[in-house]
Amino acid sequence: MSSLQNDAAATPSVPLLVLVRDLLFSSRIAVAARHLGVEIKLLRESRQLTAEAGGRLIVDLNQAGALDAAIEWRRGGHARQVIGFVAHVDAETIRRARDAGIDQVLPRSRFVAELESLLRGDA
Repeated sequence: MSSLQNDAAATPSVPLLVLVRDLLFSSRIAVAARHLGVEIKLLRESRQLTAEAGGRLIVDLNQAGALDAAIEWRRGGHARQVIGFVAHVDAETIRRARDAGIDQVLPRSRFVAELESLLRGDA
């Protein structure tokens, strides 16, 4: 085994964190991730996020407490990218998320249309 392979084997993969309570969206994300071979860790409650290490996060910003949890998690320093989706009519949450530095704030319809690209980290 080469040194590069040893390093890769010694570094555990960090799953993409997904903070989504809605069963329809969490199932849709899980199926797409499995299809793409992307490891995810599904969280249902906002309070679970603070204890999780990860580099990327997908979060339902309309979930109670999710925006504040995502902001706090982001400030923890280990976030590479935070992608939030939200109802397109929720202008206040969209503004707060963008002001707080959430990397991408997408309406639900666009999130669904770009899901595979977002899971791969292309978007």
